[in-house]
Amino acid sequence: MSAETLEIVRTEYQAGKSAFEGGQYRQSVQHLEKASALVDRNSRLGGEIQIWLVTAYEAAGQRNEALSLCKQLDRHPSIETRKQSRRLIYILEAPQLNRRPEWLTQIPDLGAIGDNETKSRLGNPTSSVKSPPPSRPQSEPVDLGQVNTKDNLFIWVALIAAVLTLGGLLWLSF
Repeated sequence: MSAETLEIVRTEYQAGKSAFEGGQYRQSVQHLEKASALVDRNSRLGGEIQIWLVTAYEAAGQRNEALSLCKQLDRHPSIETRKQSRRLIYILEAPQLNRRPEWLTQIPDLGAIGDNETKSRLGNPTSSVKSPPPSRPQSEPVDLGQVNTKDNLFIWVALIAAVLTLGGLLWLSF
């Protein structure tokens, strides 16, 4: 593989990982497929790219492609790639749990809101009204009549112990 091809592979691989981490799974699949087509699939880098591709397939909703590629990777020359593929096969073949509707939170699709409606809801940025800064909460005054002002016996005991210790050290030093 030439240095130019390797650079393209690394660029596509990084773009695929970035797209995946950004939640753009279809773009991630496209970049990772390009990288996988240009690299030696039996190399360590090829195995790493294909593992990412399995994950991107699953995230993009292409479970069959993910499982098929993962089963191929179970025979990969790299031990690490084989281990990861076995773990992924275990996850991909696991039964889907039934989810109750009350366990889920529906997120509204904000793409359907028109530009004019968005501006009217958010307000015009040029005519923004400045609100006064929030005021600090006032601390409650302390009632000095409730403060314990009696002598603490511990202070006297500590002072006597310190004086005796210093006196003993001075006596032993002579």
